[in-house]
Amino acid sequence: MGKGNSAGKENASQRFMRATGRLRAIFGPANRSSLGHDMTDENRRLLAQREAETQQWETVKRPDGSTYVVPRNPEDKSLR
Repeated sequence: MGKGNSAGKENASQRFMRATGRLRAIFGPANRSSLGHDMTDENRRLLAQREAETQQWETVKRPDGSTYVVPRNPEDKSLR
């Protein structure tokens, strides 16, 4: 009875890890850290930096459907 109640409260990663238990025995354990924690100041700074880095690039699509990344402003060397 207790197991049925806790299974309803599991998030997707917990259900996945329970379902793949035998595979983890072969390939090793997965990271089970909590995803519901507050961001630290350091993590906020890193996120802002990564977001700024991604803003300097744009994706160009060729006629054949392939894509590649080019700088938005080739003269801007601030983040490279």
